[in-house]
Amino acid sequence: MKKIIIFLICCSMFLFSGCSSTQKTDSSENEHTITGKMELKYAEQFSVDRCSDGCSIISTGGEKYLLVPSENNDKAHGANCGMTVIRQPENNIYIAASSAMDFFDELGFLDRVKFTSTSAENWSLENVKRAVSDEDIFYVGKYSAPDYEFLISEGCSLAVESTMINHNPEVREQLTRLEIPVITERSSYESHPMGRTEWIKLYGLILGKEEEADAFFEKKLETFRKVSEKAPENVTEEKTAVFFYITSNGYVNVRKPGDYISKMISLAGGKYIFTDEDLNTDANDLSTMNMQMEEFYLKAKDADFIIYNSAIDGIIENTEQLISKSELFRDFKAVRENNVWCTGQNMFQKTSGTADMISDIKQMFSDENKCGEYNFIRHVK
Repeated sequence: MKKIIIFLICCSMFLFSGCSSTQKTDSSENEHTITGKMELKYAEQFSVDRCSDGCSIISTGGEKYLLVPSENNDKAHGANCGMTVIRQPENNIYIAASSAMDFFDELGFLDRVKFTSTSAENWSLENVKRAVSDEDIFYVGKYSAPDYEFLISEGCSLAVESTMINHNPEVREQLTRLEIPVITERSSYESHPMGRTEWIKLYGLILGKEEEADAFFEKKLETFRKVSEKAPENVTEEKTAVFFYITSNGYVNVRKPGDYISKMISLAGGKYIFTDEDLNTDANDLSTMNMQMEEFYLKAKDADFIIYNSAIDGIIENTEQLISKSELFRDFKAVRENNVWCTGQNMFQKTSGTADMISDIKQMFSDENKCGEYNFIRHVK
């Protein structure tokens, strides 16, 4: 009997002491000597600590990840389970956050991505659309119900999820049980638009391509500096603008004043029409809110410019199409003065194009003839 009790105690100790790469214990980053931090100019939604053993500690959204470089994979870093462990090289990545895919494309590392939750017809990035169509990247179903068996059989090593995963926690739990590390993409929560683009540094780190990522960001930063330092031409007073779309049930979805889209308008030399007081915004994490059409009309009818978000509702071809959504649009200043604009459907998937979008908006404010060349917006006649 005594031998049986000892055996059971030993088994219990073994079970509680062992852990996989995605499980957690009381261990923490204190086991790693931090020697420095990744330099970030605008991004606030993630941080990276450098460790003396060559590892990096990534923090984002309250989660911590231990990135173990390939040259250290033979060491026992996996014993530290206070953090989710990500081991390089990462070659079979699952991208369920479409905003992250552009970074892999721009860095020339789409071949590191093997799975996506967005089907080919829903991609506006041509290289990605082609890769998914050719099954160089496999569509594994919606983010809320991926093909787990296929992910495992094909050796998925990392899942990059959007914050929508928070509405389906069972998906994260299942991926974790299958020992697939899950990192949540939070670039859309950055308060400064260039913070969104700076997330390329995080993916460059994970891919082992930091120099390439740093060079890309510096190039975009130079574009942003040139745009932000120069005032819009032929504009004598600050122009107001509103960014929105009409939902399927008739509500108007608008960006909050602190959102990065609203900040783009300010950085382009304009003024977002809504204030925190106008929207009575609360402290939740959402960057948008819905409002009744009548309320929207009262607060936005005098905006100098309308920018319609086509990513959700589709392209607006003409002002009559906009008015068909509500007759109230006939009385909007921007409609009367022919200042209705629409985004292209590539705007939100082209995460690296923030500086170019700001440039577009700045040009929009001064383009009296509506004949300029634009990357992400178009004039609606």
